[in-house]
Amino acid sequence: MTAVILPAFSARRRAFCGIRRAFVVALLSCIALVAMIVGDPSTARAADDTIGISGQPANAEGNTDGRTRFSYSADPGQQITDHYLVKNVGTLTKSFTVLATDAFNDDAGAFALLETSAEPKDVGSWVHFEGGANKVQFDLAPGESRLVPFTVDVPAQAGPGDHPGGIVASVFTPGEQVNLDRRLGTRLYLRVSGDIQAAITIASIDSQYVGDWWNPFDGAVRVLYTVKNTGNVALASNVSLGVRTWFSAPASAKQGDGAPELLPGFTRTFETEVPGVASWGYLNPWVTINPFVEGDDAAKALPAPQISRDTVLIAPPWPIVVLAGLVVLYVLFSKGRRLADEKRAAVWIAHTEQEARRKIEAERAATEPAKGGRATDEPEKDAVGAGAAPAGTEP
Repeated sequence: MTAVILPAFSARRRAFCGIRRAFVVALLSCIALVAMIVGDPSTARAADDTIGISGQPANAEGNTDGRTRFSYSADPGQQITDHYLVKNVGTLTKSFTVLATDAFNDDAGAFALLETSAEPKDVGSWVHFEGGANKVQFDLAPGESRLVPFTVDVPAQAGPGDHPGGIVASVFTPGEQVNLDRRLGTRLYLRVSGDIQAAITIASIDSQYVGDWWNPFDGAVRVLYTVKNTGNVALASNVSLGVRTWFSAPASAKQGDGAPELLPGFTRTFETEVPGVASWGYLNPWVTINPFVEGDDAAKALPAPQISRDTVLIAPPWPIVVLAGLVVLYVLFSKGRRLADEKRAAVWIAHTEQEARRKIEAERAATEPAKGGRATDEPEKDAVGAGAAPAGTEP
């Protein structure tokens, strides 16, 4: 007996054999890859390699002392000595660079430090490391630490007030396309004695009403205000704001928030939305700022004056305005129609009176000629009678 293999069955069998061979090849490849990873521990470790930096203020013995920042008060010309403890908390031996730089407020208003390559002009240039250098470099193995002493040499002509900066530990890693600079910064505040001024001003304030026009009782006021540090001391702030309306009645609940530290000479713009404000037509958004010196150094704490500012916002209740407009239009239309009716009535009355007078005059003109003819005939009759002699009388 001869077996006959149909073409369709043969094609399905070849396809199945191909899928089975592909599956076997893929399985063998996975087994080989796992064997390579297990057989070469360095490949597994490479995935776990990290670069870690730790830097903290420390004492001369190399122990951390609980400080979170460097904070000094000094006179012009004075020198300050301190220590910075740097540790490699990663898994690779790396070259560390420790330097000092200046601080500023970035576009978001946050405390920021100049880039590693940027040249400091203020307190960052007053810091010197071993041998008077402006930076120091060294290698640290994983888990290894190093105590870095430094001095702050305050110039004799240094201006009074706060000079903010930072001590930075940097690990630079070159790449094929992008170089990576990992940095850890610790804030440094140096207050130079002299005429200390703590002052913040609200440079500008603006507002906008937001909400559905058809619902005048559930809107919000967006307040935009710019704060400027016009003194020479870094100040954080507690901010309270709200909205008033007619006769200083509150139109919203008072809100409060904290504003980050603002360095001397810098500005920051804030945008806050006050919810639950009805459109009363006249609104009076207001902002009050209570500045204070941030930090745990009680010797640097000093009072700063409170500052307030407000603005006027016109927020018409559109449904009420539209309804009032329709009522006014109806009243005006009714009044105009009444005046028009009165004018037409006056014209009609005048016309009626004129017609009545005309008819009277016409009737009078029709009757007067008849009366005039009879009066003329009577004298003629008298004259005739007077001229005729009675019968039998001589003339």
